[in-house]
Amino acid sequence: MARMVSLQQQATHPGFSLLTSSLSDFNGARLHSQLQFKRKMGLQNRGALQVSASNSSKNILIMGGTRFIGIFLSRLLVKEGHQVTLFTRGKAPIAQQLPGESDQDFADFSSKILHLKGDRKDSDFVKTSLSAKGFDVVYDINGREAVEVEPIIEALPNLEQFIYCSSAGVYLKSDLLPHSEVDAVDPKSRHKGKLETESFLESTGVNWTSIRPVYIYGPLNYNPVEEWFFHRLKAGRPIPIPNSGIQMTQLGHDLATAFVTVLGNEKASKEVFNISGEKYVTFDGLARACAKAGGFPEPELVHYNPKEYDFGKKKAFPFRDQHFFASIDKAKHVLGWKPEFDLVEGLTDSYELDFGRGTFRKEADFSTDDIILGKSLVTA
Repeated sequence: MARMVSLQQQATHPGFSLLTSSLSDFNGARLHSQLQFKRKMGLQNRGALQVSASNSSKNILIMGGTRFIGIFLSRLLVKEGHQVTLFTRGKAPIAQQLPGESDQDFADFSSKILHLKGDRKDSDFVKTSLSAKGFDVVYDINGREAVEVEPIIEALPNLEQFIYCSSAGVYLKSDLLPHSEVDAVDPKSRHKGKLETESFLESTGVNWTSIRPVYIYGPLNYNPVEEWFFHRLKAGRPIPIPNSGIQMTQLGHDLATAFVTVLGNEKASKEVFNISGEKYVTFDGLARACAKAGGFPEPELVHYNPKEYDFGKKKAFPFRDQHFFASIDKAKHVLGWKPEFDLVEGLTDSYELDFGRGTFRKEADFSTDDIILGKSLVTA
């Protein structure tokens, strides 16, 4: 059987090079200044631009909120004058200073954020504690099953809006892309719990909105998305990519702003919205974009056939090995929302505020890479 492993110094697929414009326009100094401006304006004005549909201060509960998206979402909401409570198990600090965040901004946020400690799977506690608080709006960013949402709805009969973080992973695999909100869904997907939650919300009559992100990236990302590439680039290692490398996918940096956009927005009532970046990108293109973002040389790419390897329970690549991307036209046209960062800008933001400072969620593990590279050296 012919081997698909191939070592490349420069992998080019002209017909699929969707990043050509972004990468050819990349200039370190220019991009750095643009990012500095966006970061400065982001927490100051970004929320104000997006929350125009909600004219009054709300008593808001965030289920979760101490990791990644919740950290940025809670800050945007507090900046807008809302009273925000995080419901968590108390295993992580409720407030932690972010890279680039001033001492004054952090102190202001810390003094205003509230905490409700508990286990969301304890339905009796959820009903009792939430009914006593009488929240106006609930953001559920860590719910996975409908049964976890039922006691929340029951506890808050006067709830104005329930905003749910679902996933584009609910769509049925298709040859016709991008996925749109009306596409067929897969009741057997690993995200079926989120799909069932959407169905439950629709059946209750509550005012709900569901956000379906594709792959999410950005500073403090707890999933090994961009971090997976950064580890290999920093170590000067080849980057193993399954099959041809022209599989197209999509990453989104601005999920928190999308969540704020739907708050109090009548156009978002009982609607589902795909949220992600503007562009689609190939796996090869993503590797090169990460290199640009971190200031690394052109990466060496290794293509391999996953069927020829036994990685055990380890995951050799952080993305599903298929085309997977969704249309964000509905969010743009109905909500007036659009991504703030393009792909390279977003990756640069993530690198400079996180990995580039020596912080990451998971230690580098090159064990599957070594299996691939070891075999490629033998068969080359």
